[in-house]
Amino acid sequence: MDVNAAVAAAAAIAGVLTGVIAMLAFRFSEREQKRPTRTSLHTDAVLPPGVDTVLSVLRSSAVVLDEADAVVKASSAAYALGLVRGGKLAVEPMLQMARDTRRDGEIRQVELDLPRRGTGRGEALAVSARVAPLGSRLVLLLVEDLTEARRIEAVRRDFVANVSHELKTPVGALSLLSEAVMDASDDPEAVQRFAGRMQIEATRLTNLVQELIDLSRVQNDDPLEDAEPVRVDELVAEAIDRCRHQAGTKQITMAAGGTADLHVWGNRGQLAAALGNLVENAVNYSPARTRVGIAARGITAPGGDLIEIAVTDQGIGISEKDKERVFERFYRVDPARSRATGGTGLGLAIVKHVVASHGGEVTVWSAEGQGSTFTVRLPEAAAARAARDRVRDRAQQHPALDDEAGQPPTDSSPYESLPAPEVLP
Repeated sequence: MDVNAAVAAAAAIAGVLTGVIAMLAFRFSEREQKRPTRTSLHTDAVLPPGVDTVLSVLRSSAVVLDEADAVVKASSAAYALGLVRGGKLAVEPMLQMARDTRRDGEIRQVELDLPRRGTGRGEALAVSARVAPLGSRLVLLLVEDLTEARRIEAVRRDFVANVSHELKTPVGALSLLSEAVMDASDDPEAVQRFAGRMQIEATRLTNLVQELIDLSRVQNDDPLEDAEPVRVDELVAEAIDRCRHQAGTKQITMAAGGTADLHVWGNRGQLAAALGNLVENAVNYSPARTRVGIAARGITAPGGDLIEIAVTDQGIGISEKDKERVFERFYRVDPARSRATGGTGLGLAIVKHVVASHGGEVTVWSAEGQGSTFTVRLPEAAAARAARDRVRDRAQQHPALDDEAGQPPTDSSPYESLPAPEVLP
């Protein structure tokens, strides 16, 4: 009994001690929760009322520094740009600006180029930094990312320079040729020769202006506002007709083939212009007595069924370094050949914008001396896909109608059957 009593007394004492320790721990936890943390001191006690809310909605990257150059507040964009690291402002020029502003109270602004984090390619971020005093002890730094604006400005500047150069060439040639015609007024043969050259330059100038208008239109307009189901075979036939004369002059054979009864959804005029540009380039950059092929087929992709149109030539080909730039405006793989054929350097840029605005993509395969293949992939028209599915279902349900499979039923489909692929000389 004495042993049992001793055990009970020890258990009672242990319970009391455990309760006391638990109560002390609870009191300590409450005291710690009420004590202001470093973050709350910085954001609540140090920042003026409302500043934290204002900084959180600014588009610019914001950093607030105290009198010891410690970061009191920094937006997520400031961390993303790499301005703040380890609780310190990591850009020395900005830190020096903050110190100068803290000393004299003047607002300062400067544009800087910062190394881009994680690329390893030496690319720079263009930023505009503005420093101003915030109260008596704090300094506010606002940083605006100007990289995209700089890029757009560079593109605009290059475009204006290229347009000026391209317009100046035919205009200057017309001016010189007109003077030559005036000086050779007594020589009918010379006048006829100069007049022919003037006609060539005038045509080049007209083509350049028209393609500038086309490029501006496809960049600014929404082609799907006036979209309709467009038959691929009609686009191919129109592109071939557009280049039939040039191909005949060089004895180039144009072959059209692939899958029949394909339709895409989009602006017919823009799609025809894009495919026509690809076929025209293939003819212009192909030697005489070669072959240009245009083939279309349907493919299955994770995002939905696509129509693939490939234009293949046996021309001079494109080098690896040029393949990355062929879709740039005014870029020419062979400037001398472009001058001879009247090319403006805008055709592939128009193709790229038209295809992208229709939700597709354009790619190129090429090898020097072996030719090139430009491939356009566009979403298939939903109505055409539904009609094709109906035909397949009908053929499966009625095997006796196998001879009609592949042709949509005329009483339920608005589309006519496509002609068989053909080779056009």
